[in-house]
Amino acid sequence: MKLYGYWRSSCTWRVRIALNLKGVGYTYEAVHLLKDGGQQNSDAYRAVNPLRTVPTLEFQEGGTVRRLSQSMAILEYLEERHPTPALLPAEPWARARCRMLSESVNSGIQPLQNTAVMQFVKKEFQADEKAFAAHWNVRGLTALEAMVQETAGTYCIGEQVSFADLFLVPQLYGARRYGVDLSPYPTLTRIEAACERLPAFQAAHADRQPDAVPA
Repeated sequence: MKLYGYWRSSCTWRVRIALNLKGVGYTYEAVHLLKDGGQQNSDAYRAVNPLRTVPTLEFQEGGTVRRLSQSMAILEYLEERHPTPALLPAEPWARARCRMLSESVNSGIQPLQNTAVMQFVKKEFQADEKAFAAHWNVRGLTALEAMVQETAGTYCIGEQVSFADLFLVPQLYGARRYGVDLSPYPTLTRIEAACERLPAFQAAHADRQPDAVPA
């Protein structure tokens, strides 16, 4: 498998965690979202992913090269092809709740701090793009802190690492980048700390990627 991604991309980060947890080997090809006008905009990468986003997972099945983009679709594929350890609960309500928490980040927070969106906000509206991202992080994390109460244990869904944790950890990293005060979210930060004790999360951390830029 080959994973196209960017070290600080939270969407790529989610997939790295899943691949590590499931013990699936992969090669990594960096796509720098800021260098050279954004390498995702190159003709070469457009041929890989017309939407010009990361991540993209490339693999072979039956001699055919296949590609998947969108982190949720990739995670669902990995869950079906490599079911152990399970990252979705078995019980239907908990399974749906896990997807709900995941999508609260995936559609409710992260798209509003996407690099392309922030560049547009800055260029077209001459607005403070970091304040824009911080606003939506606060709104989303406030809701997430409330929603996770019903299922939280060591992790977002009891004692089992799930998709919800894979979405949470990179999002909190992003929130800190935009100066968001995380003290109002004690449950989320407690879960984050538990995840960060796991080797799969440690290896997937943005700052440990080969294309990471030193602070």
